[in-house]
Amino acid sequence: MRPTDQLHIQLLEALSQLTKLRPDWRLGQTVANLAMTAGRMDAGGVWDLEDDEALLAARTLIAQYSQIDSNVATPGAVPDGNRPMDSAPHSAVASGDSR
Repeated sequence: MRPTDQLHIQLLEALSQLTKLRPDWRLGQTVANLAMTAGRMDAGGVWDLEDDEALLAARTLIAQYSQIDSNVATPGAVPDGNRPMDSAPHSAVASGDSR
């Protein structure tokens, strides 16, 4: 198996896990959120996003949202006030419209 094949498999697995954590995100939103998390804020950010950057960004978002979900699930847990309410991780731009 080529190294890129393994990277693609890992990225698809991470996307699957992220989709389970954020089922309200459309696929386009998820990809835009990956690009933004990777620091690709310009208009061509998704186009320029490398697979290894996307995987790192997906793992970052998975860790972030796993932590949020575990805090919410923990009895007596108090939200920190910075929890994004089912929106993009960094800005409303990536959350898109409310389709």
